[in-house]
Amino acid sequence: MGNSGERNQSYWWTLSFLYPYRKKLGIVSLCGMLAVASETITPKIIQFLIDDVLVNKDTTLFVWLIVILCIINVLMLVAKNIGNLKQREISELASKGLQSAIFSHLRNLGFAHYERHPAGETLSMFNSEVASVQRMYRRTLPAVIENFMFAVVAICILISISGLLSLMIIPTMGLYYLIGPYFEKKAVSYGRRTGEARIKYNQKIYESISGLREFRAFRSQDWYHARTYENHNNWARTHLANAGYGFARGSVRRLSFYIGAIGVFYLGYIGIINNWLTLGEFVAFSMLFMTTIYKLTILVTLLTEQRMIIEQIDPLYQFMQTPIEIKESDSPIVLDEVKGNVHFENIHFAYPDQPPVLKGFNLHIRAGDKVAFVGASGGGKTTLFKMIGRFYDPSSGNIKIDGAPIHELTLSQLRGSIGYVFQETYLFGSSVKENIRFGKPEATDDEIVAAAKSAYAHDFIMELPEGYDTIVGERGMKLSGGQKQRVSIARMFIKQPAIILLDEATSSLDNVSEAEVQKALDEILIGRTTIAIAHRLSTVKHFDTLVVVQNGVAAEIGSYDELIARKGLLYTLEQGENKQDTVLTQEVSS
Repeated sequence: MGNSGERNQSYWWTLSFLYPYRKKLGIVSLCGMLAVASETITPKIIQFLIDDVLVNKDTTLFVWLIVILCIINVLMLVAKNIGNLKQREISELASKGLQSAIFSHLRNLGFAHYERHPAGETLSMFNSEVASVQRMYRRTLPAVIENFMFAVVAICILISISGLLSLMIIPTMGLYYLIGPYFEKKAVSYGRRTGEARIKYNQKIYESISGLREFRAFRSQDWYHARTYENHNNWARTHLANAGYGFARGSVRRLSFYIGAIGVFYLGYIGIINNWLTLGEFVAFSMLFMTTIYKLTILVTLLTEQRMIIEQIDPLYQFMQTPIEIKESDSPIVLDEVKGNVHFENIHFAYPDQPPVLKGFNLHIRAGDKVAFVGASGGGKTTLFKMIGRFYDPSSGNIKIDGAPIHELTLSQLRGSIGYVFQETYLFGSSVKENIRFGKPEATDDEIVAAAKSAYAHDFIMELPEGYDTIVGERGMKLSGGQKQRVSIARMFIKQPAIILLDEATSSLDNVSEAEVQKALDEILIGRTTIAIAHRLSTVKHFDTLVVVQNGVAAEIGSYDELIARKGLLYTLEQGENKQDTVLTQEVSS
């Protein structure tokens, strides 16, 4: 948790999203002042009505006062409605600006942030911190301003009516201020805990549905039901505690209110019988005093709640201060055409607080070549993939595409020229057509069909219940592994990248699916620079170049036949792979 200075910074940062709508805020303030004026002037009119109009039995003036009261109340309602509408409009616009800024920052933070912070942490931030800011925009801040304006004007009027009676505000509010904030903080604290407990409970419900197959397979329904029930109990406990402190807070407010009322009635009675207070003044003061005390207690509640909200906002503010690691050049290079020449020049890299992964990696890949990275896990193959797309930048050295350092290219051109095919394919829970169009948002239906045919996906798509409009389900769960891979290849085909990165796209498929996906890959790889991570040498024997990545360097470079003939590192890898296959065959046979 940050100190008070940091919390003040986070508060002013939060308010900065309201600044673009300052003219609308001016209208809201004007409407608020009109409403306050209407509410505070009404008791004074009633005072005049009792002390002068009724005493003098002036019927004409009485009628005019009734008319004025009606006009004032109509104006107050109109001002409040306009102010509320404008205030809601401002809060929605400011919330939209806040969320847009967060999404933009999330995109700019890059791949490294997502590896260090799980998705659940980001979702929690939107469920709690962002929701707290929205609550402040929509309710807390406008109510603080409105109640503060009313209290200032009303106290001035109360003092003008009777300075002595006005002193009752001090013990009344003193009593509430001594006791009330404790229950306020507890209520807000348990309110936050209730929200967090509800999120965890909802997560368990989601997992119990999405993981139903696994729970039944492992006969773990009762075990997970017990965990879900425990989360529900925790939610219920915090909710009851929140409600209890909320009721206590209301009781303290009412106690202060009633004690203040008793004091005003007692002093008012003395003032009337001793002729230093008129009946009209007493009625007007009583009306305004009750409303003022209510508004002041609400103001204390809101200020306490706002302090708690600011503490919740602080992590969000700290997140927005996270430095962006991958930045575009101020004067970026834009290539007329990306041909696909890739050059690694003395690349060094280490993850934070980790030993070096790459220690002077050098490699030149010509446009159109097919190159495979092979070697033991931890050698740096996946890290090289991440660097080509600038998910990370090297600690030293340069990666160049067509002679241009990639850190000087625009990210849109760099990543637009690269296509990825991973072992795990991510499909959106929409239609097949929309999943393919993701590679090129402006693509026509004809282009989508052509891409699917090139990826050998058209035939199975047409057999689906609604063809290209079939909803594939969450993460493509309605499709087989081979079908998902071919949809992802069609998505990449429609993008027409100059460079393709393959992370063993067929390793998790059965033989039939692997053959189908390999056929689709052979189609798209023609004439394109291809860089693959290979875990099985049999899948890359036909590649132009194999690079054995070991201890962060290109330890061996050459064709498959050349490296096997050398009987070096690649030969050793193949021998190990053959032994493993032999053991697996024997185990299956037995």
